[in-house]
Amino acid sequence: RNAMDRRNGTDVTYFILIGLSEYPRAQLIFFCILLVAYIVTLLGNSLILLLIHYDPQLHTPMYFFLSNLSFLDICYTSSTVPQMLINCLVRTPIISLTECLAQMCVLLYLGVVECLFLAIMAYDRFVAISNPLHYAVKMGPQLCLQLAVVPWFVSFIIAVVPILTMPLDFCGHYIINHFSCELLAIIKLACNDLKFFELLIMATCSLTLLLPFTFILVSYGHILVAVLKMRSADGRKKAFSTCSSHLTVVVIFYGTAISMYMMPQDKVSRDKDKIISMMYCIVTPMLNPIIYSLRNKDVKGALRKLIGKKRIMKCIIHT
Repeated sequence: RNAMDRRNGTDVTYFILIGLSEYPRAQLIFFCILLVAYIVTLLGNSLILLLIHYDPQLHTPMYFFLSNLSFLDICYTSSTVPQMLINCLVRTPIISLTECLAQMCVLLYLGVVECLFLAIMAYDRFVAISNPLHYAVKMGPQLCLQLAVVPWFVSFIIAVVPILTMPLDFCGHYIINHFSCELLAIIKLACNDLKFFELLIMATCSLTLLLPFTFILVSYGHILVAVLKMRSADGRKKAFSTCSSHLTVVVIFYGTAISMYMMPQDKVSRDKDKIISMMYCIVTPMLNPIIYSLRNKDVKGALRKLIGKKRIMKCIIHT
């Protein structure tokens, strides 16, 4: 079929992604910004993975979950940003139907996994601060491994499986006003009745957004009470520093995701949807390593030791 046949027909085989902007000059600016953000995300999260792996003092449940979050953020951004960079350089960004639906499932899947991981990290902090004497016993290696594995399986069942069964008829609508195949952007193109699946999506969002977010807030309420009861000023400062880092990530990620998926939506995709999506798809994964490293003495200490080891190795090699 030619382009006109595809436009008028119902058999959509490809989509055109508008991207972050319709103006070519703006696309070049976005390309530079995205490239810097992606490099920072890859380097920052990779550095955290490296430090946690090589420093024995960071082999604790907290940093085990942080390393999982860093790995997840690398996967999350890599599922969208490379394609966005390419699309900024081409005149008409095209993606096939199969690739688009696959990207939609991957984005949704990884997003739900991150929601659950942030809740698990809040539980870890709750146990560590409220019951420090039994922390090592309660958060043993086996439990940590189970808590790290479960989100990957649960997210597939509650998020991806329902999407795979969703009947989509696009009626010739093939232009996506978005930079990626976001679930809501795709649903807005569908012309068939999806009321049941919209209710299913709302129920899934309640399970993966509202419930974990409520759990995190309750956990931090108990953490605040436990911290205020501490006699040591240094202990309170360290606890507040660790928890405030995690809470900052939680507010940015959940705040934007809830405003995107739990608030009433227009039938037509708006530019504000792109900005909100960028916050939890690009900005949060980039900020995670910065927030956790700049406000964490253990991570900064591990970095100094790693740099010191490299200097010693260079001296040995040169001598």
